[in-house]
Amino acid sequence: MTQPPAPSYSSGTSDTPLLGDTIGGNLERTVATHGDREALVDVPSGRRWTYRELLTDVDTVAKGLMAKGVAAGDRIGIWAPNCPEWTILQYATARMGAILVNVNPAYRTHELTYVVNQSGMRMLVSALSHKTSDYRAMVEEARPDCGSLSEVVHIGDTSWEALVAAGSSVTDEELAERGAGLTPDDPINIQYTSGTTGFPKGATLSHHNILNNGYFVGELIRYTEEDRICIPVPFYHCFGMVMGNLAATSHGACMVIPAPSFEPAATLQAVVDERCTSLYGVPTMFIGELGLPDFADYDLSSLRTGIMAGSTCPVEVMKRVVAEMNMVEVAISYGMTETSPVSTMTRTDDDLARRTETVGRSMPHIESKVVDPVSGVPLPRGETGELCTRGYSVMLGYWEEPDKTAEAIDAARWMHTGDLATMDEDGYVSIVGRIKDLVIRGGENVYPREVEEFLYTHPAIADVQVIGVPDEKYGEELMAWVVLREGATGLTAEEVREFATGKLAHYKIPKYVHVTDAFPMTVTGKVRKVEMREQAVTILQS
Repeated sequence: MTQPPAPSYSSGTSDTPLLGDTIGGNLERTVATHGDREALVDVPSGRRWTYRELLTDVDTVAKGLMAKGVAAGDRIGIWAPNCPEWTILQYATARMGAILVNVNPAYRTHELTYVVNQSGMRMLVSALSHKTSDYRAMVEEARPDCGSLSEVVHIGDTSWEALVAAGSSVTDEELAERGAGLTPDDPINIQYTSGTTGFPKGATLSHHNILNNGYFVGELIRYTEEDRICIPVPFYHCFGMVMGNLAATSHGACMVIPAPSFEPAATLQAVVDERCTSLYGVPTMFIGELGLPDFADYDLSSLRTGIMAGSTCPVEVMKRVVAEMNMVEVAISYGMTETSPVSTMTRTDDDLARRTETVGRSMPHIESKVVDPVSGVPLPRGETGELCTRGYSVMLGYWEEPDKTAEAIDAARWMHTGDLATMDEDGYVSIVGRIKDLVIRGGENVYPREVEEFLYTHPAIADVQVIGVPDEKYGEELMAWVVLREGATGLTAEEVREFATGKLAHYKIPKYVHVTDAFPMTVTGKVRKVEMREQAVTILQS
């Protein structure tokens, strides 16, 4: 009798139990063990904290919030680029039970107003300005329409100083009493997903969700108190505040802030000066660092590991990161805000193929499966379907949006990711694309990722994204957006067609080529293909 094919299901086994702490309780444990070790370094200002000093400042701000009347469960917004006060507020709200609402630094008044009102935000802690953003002016403009907002604190002026000073009126005992009333399953963080249509949704995450995810990310890349993590990815996103900050503090490692927002040279200089052992980034960040004219002058010998996430890593980029940046143990991770965020991750001993062709296998204590997107039935290994994930990391739900929560999380608590994936015999998952990004050309399914990987081999192409655009004859046609390598002078659709003929099936060869300096991106470095499709219609009409 023939054995039926194994279903696309895997679970991450582990001898390491889940943490049962709150974030505040876990920080206290770390301070008790590693109090004199360096916890936080802000390179731009030169400020430094040991773990003991960090906890003192965290608790002062936590008591300041309590003095201002902030109750457990109240929503406190943070709208700022990366800075020490962001990190301090992250742990202060966790210590006294307020729910931190991460506001995207790229938002403008319309989006700010929406998240303030949707979350019922009571207080907003904001930067004064960053680059072209005048946060103070935008807050003043939005404030009349923000009904729940009773107080605004600006980092860097007297209002922040007043919040810190207010903490002196609350005792250590009162803070400890507040902390004792918190549970790991309490909501502690709301992160708004960028959303491809309509308004963003507020993924609501608990202590248990994000503390454990940060902890196990750190476990898989073998963090100890000796590690120093360079974090150029934004704190407002899970990549920065969970995989960066919480992975560090749950292991007694050091958080290094190279700049308020990503700058390739500042990032590498921070690695050199602070002797960082780990570096984070999305592929475009690593491409930017490797592309610096003086890249070879940076001594990156202290690096051992790091994480690349946010989008798929081109093979050539990964080869250079391992060989030229000394990141032999670099990991690829995959996830989404709604899953705290990491669901699958490569391991330190995985080969180059696994780190470029897959996004790893299930994290410890996490289940993964690939299902038929219509029926929900698990598919045999190797077949393409929707990736679903289940476990401690799945969010509590979208803030005050039960209908949208029910669309994403089924009755058995499986999170439906919207991503097309395959799972191999060893449980390694490959992301083929978004269900919404799948291009159907004349009845043929085309996965943009496959075409992109091929076009990366063209000598003139530094980066490429492939989208579907409307076509009268075939329904959809392929369009490649291309960033050229330095020195390349141009690239036509005819040249791409010539390069691909005989190597790709004819229906996978892009009909259109658009040369650009950069792709539309979210702040976290994810390419906004929905925006590219909108722009493409205009480009093709001109």
